[in-house]
Amino acid sequence: MIPYERQRRILELLEGRDLVWLEELQDEIPGVSSSTLRRDIKELERLGKVERLQGGAIKASSPTNELPTSVKTALHADEKVAIARIAAREVSDGDTIYLDSGTTCTALLRELVGRDVNVVTTNTDALALVTPGSPLRVTLLGGAYDPAIGSISGPLTQENIGRHVFAKAFIGANGIDARFGITTPSLAEAAKKQAVAARAQRVYVLADSSKFRQVTAIQTLELADVTVISELGDDELSSLTTLISE
Repeated sequence: MIPYERQRRILELLEGRDLVWLEELQDEIPGVSSSTLRRDIKELERLGKVERLQGGAIKASSPTNELPTSVKTALHADEKVAIARIAAREVSDGDTIYLDSGTTCTALLRELVGRDVNVVTTNTDALALVTPGSPLRVTLLGGAYDPAIGSISGPLTQENIGRHVFAKAFIGANGIDARFGITTPSLAEAAKKQAVAARAQRVYVLADSSKFRQVTAIQTLELADVTVISELGDDELSSLTTLISE
């Protein structure tokens, strides 16, 4: 099978799916080595047709679609835990904070469960993580529920956000770029993050380094207005924003 045929087959396998793992590609395209498939994936990524993910997975490249939480949880898991631990050190007992939806923000919520902190959130994972007896106090904002990403957003959410003042806000991002700043695929999520930033004394963006130099459809915040927390540093981004890493 020539490269064009292999690459076309890879794209066919991605149709209607969130992602495909390298092991699955080997099963679906027999007789082709993993090194050959990696070269095909690299070429498709160069052409802007796919995105490579940690662990040997790929997804179709799109600035307007977001992977569901069920998929994102398995990606960059160790990095998310490291980021959450760094972020937890920025929270003081008694703080009122905003905690965004997204798997990295959920990892931070796990770090805070035993803390004396007031959490205002649109992250529906809080319903399962916070149990009776925990000193953590949670206010879940109302609005339109997106079950794919476990998030609440919309006009009602933004109205509720306007009633709060946050000592710190921790938000997620799909892309962090020197030119376009913090981006997300969803206009509703972008508007929510902007409303939160306007009510916060300090805004943190939690993002693993795979989000660096990535751009999705909607610009949310400027780099100069946020502090980025990631597992790795980056010289270019550090010149434009405060970047905290291990």
